[in-house]
Amino acid sequence: MVRIASVNVNGVRAAFRKGMGPWLDNRGVDVLALQEVRAERADLEALLGDDWVIAHDAASAKGRAGVAVATRVPHLRVSTKLGPNSVDTAGRWIETDIHTPGGHTLTVVSCYVHSGEVDTPKQDAKYEFLELMTKRMKKLGASENPSLVVGDLNVGHRTLDIRNWKGNRKNSGFLPEERAYFDIWMGAEDDAHYNTGAKGRFVDVGRAAHGDVEGPYSWWSWRGKAFDNDTGWRIDYHLANAALAPRASNYVIDRAPSYDTRWSDHAPVVADYDI
Repeated sequence: MVRIASVNVNGVRAAFRKGMGPWLDNRGVDVLALQEVRAERADLEALLGDDWVIAHDAASAKGRAGVAVATRVPHLRVSTKLGPNSVDTAGRWIETDIHTPGGHTLTVVSCYVHSGEVDTPKQDAKYEFLELMTKRMKKLGASENPSLVVGDLNVGHRTLDIRNWKGNRKNSGFLPEERAYFDIWMGAEDDAHYNTGAKGRFVDVGRAAHGDVEGPYSWWSWRGKAFDNDTGWRIDYHLANAALAPRASNYVIDRAPSYDTRWSDHAPVVADYDI
């Protein structure tokens, strides 16, 4: 069994100051995927300690973005290349291969999609990234080897994924054009093969685990009473290809017990894989 956790830490040094360490120490995690690290490799090594093997890709702009995958076993392969060198994807995509206890080679991707902003270059960058991501997802989805893409994908796929979806239909994060990419990866919700992993697609492990219910959400604004009222977004995902999805279990979002015990505006997303 391999336990995989993914979380946007909103700055890993700040997250550890606020209490991430005790959570990690007690969670039994084998693979830890981080987004919005906003730190150097040396910081990760100091915070995580010697028990972890770290793959890290920093953003081009210091103090921005950044993704990492930390494992208990050595990496067989690490890649950060998602597209042509002319497109800056630094700090947003890192994939690693590891050897599992069951004798498989597992690919784990930590991904941080742009947040975007309608009618600005930020949204253009988001679409450019999603295009490149889709090309790679198709290859990983069709692979006979187990593959898992996790991270803060900054899009709610369905109305169930955002509490106030009606008020966000024209905002980045819930635009039809963004959600269409998720239809490619998992199928549209009215598709007979939605979320089955058929035809080289992925399975949204969280939606498969919880069914057609609102949420459970993984991100809440720091402002106002969003957390207390559970006015959140489900934008942090575990997406498993057909070779891996049937092996998933114990999916959970580790929502903090109270506002003042949060160490990020995102909650960790954790699942076990019998592999």
